[in-house]
Amino acid sequence: MTRVARVVLGIGIALVAGGCAGTRLADGVFHSAKGYRVAVPGPDWQVVSRTRADLELRHRVEPAGMLVKASCDGVSTRADLKALARHLLAGLRDRVVVSAGEISLNGKVAHHAVLDGRADDGEDPVRVELYVMRDARCVYDLLYVAPPASFDDWRPAFARLVESFQTE
Repeated sequence: MTRVARVVLGIGIALVAGGCAGTRLADGVFHSAKGYRVAVPGPDWQVVSRTRADLELRHRVEPAGMLVKASCDGVSTRADLKALARHLLAGLRDRVVVSAGEISLNGKVAHHAVLDGRADDGEDPVRVELYVMRDARCVYDLLYVAPPASFDDWRPAFARLVESFQTE
C-alpha cells in the first residue's frame, strides 16, 4: 500500500459507516446514488476502485489524495459539525490546527479546517483540509491529504472538487 493510500485510509477511517451505494462517473462528474455530485478535478487524479469512501482520488504521481463521502443514517445529521469533523480526524495524531471555522459552501453551512499531523500508522507528516456539511438527509465529508511541502501544489484541484459539489 502506498504512503498516500495509508494516510487517506487512516484519516478517512471514520468514513466507513454505511455500505457502498450505486454511483457513476460520466464526463468527469461523479454522481452518487446518495444524491450528490462532484467533478473529478482533472487527469492528474485517478479514481480508486476499492475504497470505503463514496469517491477516493489519488494523484497519479504525487503522494496526495482526496475523499468524498455522504453518511445518510439520520442520526449524524443532528450532530455538531465541529464534532463530526473531530470524528473524521480520528486517524490523525499530533494534530495542529492551521485554520478552522464555519463557512458557507454552495448554500450550506460547512465546518472547514486545515490541520497538520501524522497518520496513526505512519511517521510522515501530512496536511489535511476538510469540509463537513449537512442537509436534512445526509452529512457530507470532503477531505484532501498531502505532505505539507506539496500541499499547496494540489490544493487548487481540491478547491475545484469542493466548488463543484452539488446535491441533486
